[in-house]
Order: sequence, then structure tokens, then C-alpha cells
Amino acid sequence: MSSVDKQLEQLQAEIENELPSDITVSDVKYEGPELVVYTRHPKEFAQNGDLIRKLASKLRKRITVRPDPDVLSDPHKAEERIMDVIPEEAGVTDLDFHADTGEVVIEAAKPGMVIGRHGSTLREITKEVGWTPEVVRTPPIESSTVSNVRNFLKQEREERRDILERVGRQIHREEMSKDEWVRITTLGCCREVGRASFVLSTPETRILIDCGDKPGAEDEVPYLHVPEALGAGANTIDAVVLTHAHLDHSALIPLLFKYGYDGPIYCTEPTRDLMGLLTLDYLDVAAKEGRTPPYESEMVREAIKHCIPLEYGDVTDIAPDVKLTFHNAGHILGSAVSHFHIGDGLYNVAFSGDIHYKDTRLFNGAVNDFPRVETLVLESTYGGRNDYQTDQEDSEQSLVDIINETHEKGGKVVIPAFAVGRSQEIMLVLEEAMRSGKIPSMPVHLDGMIWEATAIHTTYPEYLRDDLRDRIFHEDENPFLAEEFNHIDGGEDERQQVTDDGPAIILSTSGMVTGGPIMSWLRHLGSDPESTLVFVGYQAQGTLGRRIQTGWDEIPVSDPNDPGRSSTLALKMDVETVDGFSGHADRSGLMNFVKTMNPRPEKVLCVHGDERSVQDLSSSLYHDFNMRTFAPKNLETFRFK
Repeated sequence: MSSVDKQLEQLQAEIENELPSDITVSDVKYEGPELVVYTRHPKEFAQNGDLIRKLASKLRKRITVRPDPDVLSDPHKAEERIMDVIPEEAGVTDLDFHADTGEVVIEAAKPGMVIGRHGSTLREITKEVGWTPEVVRTPPIESSTVSNVRNFLKQEREERRDILERVGRQIHREEMSKDEWVRITTLGCCREVGRASFVLSTPETRILIDCGDKPGAEDEVPYLHVPEALGAGANTIDAVVLTHAHLDHSALIPLLFKYGYDGPIYCTEPTRDLMGLLTLDYLDVAAKEGRTPPYESEMVREAIKHCIPLEYGDVTDIAPDVKLTFHNAGHILGSAVSHFHIGDGLYNVAFSGDIHYKDTRLFNGAVNDFPRVETLVLESTYGGRNDYQTDQEDSEQSLVDIINETHEKGGKVVIPAFAVGRSQEIMLVLEEAMRSGKIPSMPVHLDGMIWEATAIHTTYPEYLRDDLRDRIFHEDENPFLAEEFNHIDGGEDERQQVTDDGPAIILSTSGMVTGGPIMSWLRHLGSDPESTLVFVGYQAQGTLGRRIQTGWDEIPVSDPNDPGRSSTLALKMDVETVDGFSGHADRSGLMNFVKTMNPRPEKVLCVHGDERSVQDLSSSLYHDFNMRTFAPKNLETFRFK
């Protein structure tokens, strides 16, 4: 018998010892980080609301209770009784019964009403029918991504359970090494922006954090071939942690499965969905531009199948010697500061991912409250001495002024923006400005994936700023449903129609002008001196966006009918940059993020910034807070303990 089987046997005995005599346990399994308890008495479990909580506390495990399949009530009868229990105003749109696990997935417009206070309605459902309820939100705006992901995971439930059981046994395997050390190896995004990737190693475990591309440089990928990463074989990586879905962090996650990785990806639920959206688009753009995609779409599905979603604040075992906790990073939907607790109090490392420290219209500011952090790996995109962003109110006023000036000239405003994060932020600014009369009401055309990304935002309002979440809960107040917003389906005829029509605002991907529909808008409007191109996000070195921003007035554009052919376009439209809309903390935000940590970390690795930015930030943190700081290069390894 393996050590894990012995462990499960002991756990079952402990659980049975704690239970009343009228409740039996028929099986105990690990599924990912959770301990799943199967019982012939699910109703009795539900009647004692504190029972699961007490067991979880005593065993220090996340516990899910499921009914034995042979004690389940008939789904048709169960559906009637479930609908009697759930308040009508919850807006239930679907019930999906899964007899193999005894779960019923309830999709509702207002999941909170299905859950009830402290889970009271969920327990009532189990008491009535025996099935274990799982609740998901009905998207207020229809999202093909959310629908496709949910349907795919439904089809793959059986294989996914096998994956989770295998992962669970890996997590809870017996520790073999008595050594105590922690290493971080940098595989990308050091003294550069893009291709974020790190390996966190212990004698027992190796964890890959992020695996992205480099904007504007398709051939520069993380150093995955080295022994610390996949050079020793993809199966030597125990887990992948994805901080957020932007492509400079997520684009090459599916590539891991091409190399033979078969383990878990830990991320938040919206990060999982957005990763699917963005990586599939990444493949599509590569094909349209005549480049060979690095992996097939099947690998994206493999990545989604292996995702284990975690919520902010949940402490989760991901290896025998590592616990992971996600915290809001304030950057984009579902972005997470990733805190690793290693060993039994041995060491703590936090990876910031990308952060925004102050509240924005979309998100609450990044969390930096941790029990302990010895080493912080900190993004430094705007870490340079003079990288202070304009105040948000001033930034919004600047954008309003540019729109009004362009409108008066009869031109159009074109805003290249990331589909995820900046676009929704700008949409909120435009909706409020039109509603309050600061700018005239006019069409706001959303091109690329922006509308789909917005639909995903409304599916997960619990990840948004408190007051925005409340507005989305009330359909008539949902700002993303304002009548000015128009989704463009990507056709050239529609773009030509917008070009021929009157004043308008166009929000289009890609945010750094590295391809995608923004290239079409430059072809249509680039030579119009009455129109304005407005940059509202970071433009990385080497991208066409950065070149235009720094004065290029002749740009290469490809023929839409022949991507291999390009010509030169004289750029006559005005070019403006409005700071303050970035999803990244500026210099003061980064300094304050560290300053207000209590206790402060002993060491800080400044990454994800150009050479000047990381060195400036590293130097300032050292001088101001008397801590050891580093501005590492790629392929450096830091050993702690």
C-alpha cells in the first residue's frame, strides 16, 4: 500500500471517529488540493452545518462531501424540490445533474441567493435532495468563451476527475528529502518587459510561475530549455502557477503540454477563461500574419482541462511542502499576487505578478498584507525615477479634452487598448463622461476581443471593485450595457462604414500595435489629420506602438489580402499619450506597496521592467528601506536558506 493510500485510510478513520453514529463514510479520495468524502448520508451531513467546518479545521484540509451515487434521488424530482428551495428572484437558468459525483450544477443570475447566508440555502438543498450543489453565475452579457469553457469541462468531467485524483496524490505524497533550501531561477522578464517566467524550487518540488511571450519579439521566449525548467523533462515540474492572463505571462502555457507537461495549472477562474480567449486569439493572429503558431489549439484545451481555480484568500496545498494563497493584484480581472508558504514555516516568497496599488474604476488596489514574506519578486514596469503617472482624475480629463477637440474637428478617436483591463477601464470612463455630458454622446466601437472580454468581466463581478459589482448586479445600471457601445464583428466592410460615418470613438486591440484589428484602423484613418490616435497603456520597446509614440510618422502596414506584402503609410493623424490608465503601479505605487508591507520582506528581486527601471527601483528600495535588493538578469538563480 502506498503512503498516500495509508494516509487516506487514516483520514477516513479519523473522520469516522468524529462523526455521529448515524453518518457513515464509504470512501475518501484526494481530488487536487481537496479531500473528497463520499457518504450514504449526505442529508444528515447537511443538517449539521458545522460538521464539515470542524472536520476541515481538525484535519487542516479543504473538504468536499459528496453522496454515494446509489443514494441519489431522481433528478426530475430533485429539480422540483431544488426550485422550491431557491428564491425565485435568484434567476436560475439551468440545472445540470452529474450522477457520477452526486453534484448538481446550478446556474443562476444571482448565485448569492442560491448560496444563502453562510451557505444555508446550499445545505437546505442537500438536506432536501441529497445532491451536492455547485453554483455558477449566468453571464449578464452572453459570453461564448465562458459557455465554451463550461461545456468543455462538462464533457471532460471524467478525465478531469482522473487528473485531479492524480494531482491530489502528488500533492499529498510523502516528503523524501530532509534538506531545507529554496531557489528562484529567472527564465524571463528580467531587465525587460515580457516573457515572464520563473521556477521556484525546493528539494521536494519545482513550480513554474508564468510562461509568457515578449510583445513585438516572437522569437524571444522564456529559457525553458535549461535544466531548472523543462530541460530535465516537463514531467519534473510539479505545478504551474499563472498570475494573470495577459499574453506576456500566459501565451506559452499551452506549449508546456506540447512538451509533455501533464500537471496542474493554478489560477483564478477568470484567469482560466481569459487565458483560453487570449491564447486562441494569439494562435489566430500568428496564422493571419503568416507565422507558424508555436502550438495547436488542442494544447489550449489541455491547459484549460488542467486548471485548478482558486479564490482570493484560500490557503491551498499544491505540493507536500508548499502552500499557495492568491490575493487581488488590482491589475486585470482575476490577477493575483501569489504567496508561497514553503515547508513548516521555513520560508515565504511572494510573486507580485503585475500590480496596481491604488483603486481604479475597475478594481480594488493590490493586497500586500501577508503574515510573512522573506522574499518579494516585484514587477518594475514603471520603477524608473521619473515614472510617475498622472493622477487618475487628471488623466480622465485629458482624455475627455482630446475627444472633445477631435469631435469638434469632425475626426475620430482611435484608442489601441488591451482587450482585458484597459478597455473596460476606458469604457467606464466614456460611459460616465457621456452620461454626465462631459463629452457628446457618440458611437463607441469595440473591435477585436474587447466585447467578449467585457462579457467575461460581467460574469465574475466578485473580482471587480465593490461599487461596480453592485451596479452590474442591477441590469438597468450595468455600465457595460450602455447604448453607445457597439461590438464590431471584425469585418472590413463594417470598419469602412465606421470610417465613412460621423464622429466616433474606436477601441481596438492590439494595445501595443503589434498586429490585430488596430492595423486595419491605421490603414483606414492613419492618413486623416482630423483624427487622433491615443495611447493609454504601456508601449514596450520594440513594438510599433512605442515607435509611433516616439515620433515615427511613416509606418509599415500589410495588405489585408496578402499578409506577406506590406507598404508604407504616412501617419497624419494626431498622436497623443494619456498616462494614468495603465494597469501597472507607477513609481510611487511600487514604493508604497513595499513601504506598507508589515513586516517588510528581507529581500526584493526587481523584475519585469527595462534595465533603467529595475535598477532605479532596486537602488531606491535598498536606500529607503535598508533591505537587500537585486535587479537580476535572465538565467540567474537565487538560493535562500
